[in-house]
Amino acid sequence: MTIHTHQPDDHESAYDGLLVNDQHWAFGTDFEDPLAGVDTTVPVGVDATELASYCLALGDDALVLSHRLAEWCSRAPDLEEDIALANIALDLLGQARLLLARAAAADPSVVPALPEGSPVPDEDRLAFFRDAADFRNVPLAELPNGDFAETICRVLVFATYRLALFERLSTHADAVLRAVAAKGVKELAYHRDFAGRWFLTLAGGTEESRRRLEAGLAHVWAHRHELGADADAEAVLAHVFATAGVAAPDVQPAAVEGHTEHLAPLLAEMQSVARAHPMGLW
Repeated sequence: MTIHTHQPDDHESAYDGLLVNDQHWAFGTDFEDPLAGVDTTVPVGVDATELASYCLALGDDALVLSHRLAEWCSRAPDLEEDIALANIALDLLGQARLLLARAAAADPSVVPALPEGSPVPDEDRLAFFRDAADFRNVPLAELPNGDFAETICRVLVFATYRLALFERLSTHADAVLRAVAAKGVKELAYHRDFAGRWFLTLAGGTEESRRRLEAGLAHVWAHRHELGADADAEAVLAHVFATAGVAAPDVQPAAVEGHTEHLAPLLAEMQSVARAHPMGLW
């Protein structure tokens, strides 16, 4: 990734450069494209509208949880976990970018309109210029972080279910979704294993660490049904719980219709700069 630290001669300040269609402040231009060589046409027999809707839901899950995990920057128990959570957030952000871009390509009608001539790419329009009611993420992704133990439980449950799903999506009829899933499988395996190791550590630590783990798991477990039934994921989690000597919580599923009250403030923070500069190139 190339980051320009100098001030362009034709702008009075660095921020002026955000308002023109140039490459001074573009990020992500020097990375390996996971879709290189992939046929991006929607295959025959795949409904483009349904594909776009599905990719939006998967992308929104990743985008919203990425933002939540990024809130741990400088706040994790130590530097190693701080970096690990940041890397998980970046992985999810990368998944979100690919999935939102695929949704836009499959069905351009889902992309919010911006002023004529705006250089903002479709995936950024979907991320930054939709309101909370238009997002399709599961409520589990938008809940406040809680303490470190609760975050570990959320990453463990989310990554385990998403990994099982992406393993199946790696054979999807759409070549783009296959490629995204293949890349995501490697990332999600790390996310699951990172959280699993910490789950065992907290369960076998002090009375306080175990108490916090069990409380955090109960909160997360009430939202598990939002991820759908998956025998493979449930088997993995059952093994982790048995190894840790922790019982699966006996809690009622959370009754959430649509989104919680936490999504709108999250989006207001995440989208503030882009909405202030809708002609900016990021």
